Amino acid sequence: MEAIPIPVSETLDSAHEAAEAERDADDGLAKRAASDTEAFAELYVRHGEPVFRYLRARCRDETDALELTAVTFEKALRAIHRYRPQAGGLRAWLVRIARNAAVDEHRRRRPLTDEADMDTNLASSDPSPEEVAIASDDRRRLRGMVAALPDLQRDAVAMRYAAGLTAREIGLVIGKSEEATQKLISRAVAQLKETYRDQS
Repeated sequence: MEAIPIPVSETLDSAHEAAEAERDADDGLAKRAASDTEAFAELYVRHGEPVFRYLRARCRDETDALELTAVTFEKALRAIHRYRPQAGGLRAWLVRIARNAAVDEHRRRRPLTDEADMDTNLASSDPSPEEVAIASDDRRRLRGMVAALPDLQRDAVAMRYAAGLTAREIGLVIGKSEEATQKLISRAVAQLKETYRDQS
């Protein structure tokens, strides 16, 4: 049986509708969370992972990322009554809080710059020791290349690929237009590709 192609515009419309429905659900939960801890717990379940992934991309190890994730949600709980629905939605609001927490922690602590100290363990125990070593080297190399990006590019890349924010949502977090943010991310990715080619 031959698959019927779905027009790209219909696919994009469906994606936009799903994103809008998710934002509406988040906004309703955020409103309830001001007086209902179960609603806030549901927000944590929905957004804890993307916030952690963003912070993991910014931190030297998983423990620091977990601590900052907890700090982020503690701050969010205290400020949830001030949350106002906006174009970026709740996830962008949470990532903004996470970003500020990471900046504060960086200033307070001055994290290690030695990329070799970063956690490079793989979650799966299935690969051979050689594959683990190669993957570990690749991850350390990629982390080093990302760490060498200018701060704003590094942050935008982490928000895009670790937290899954759109260019529009990232723009709201960093104070740039969607178009400027997309250019920022494109330049960062191009720079990473060029650096990777140069080092190969």
